[in-house]
Amino acid sequence: MHLQANGIIGYQEAVVSQLLLIVDGEGFVCGADKEKLKVKAGQAVFLEKGEFHETSTENGLIAIVMESENLENGILMPIGEEEA
Repeated sequence: MHLQANGIIGYQEAVVSQLLLIVDGEGFVCGADKEKLKVKAGQAVFLEKGEFHETSTENGLIAIVMESENLENGILMPIGEEEA
């Protein structure tokens, strides 16, 4: 997915679970509470099936979006944390 400067993917419901991997640039993701969380290259956002969300950017971003009925947050390894 490529969003140009001032790009936005409007508020919508995730029809299946999604993993948004930011590979270049930075932007914002908000959920049902409409609170914008800043995301940047190297970070990922997990969205549950049925979760409402919006993605936007001021300067542009490139992301990979994976979608699956079987994608679960529990199988993901936290970024920047070491295993115990």
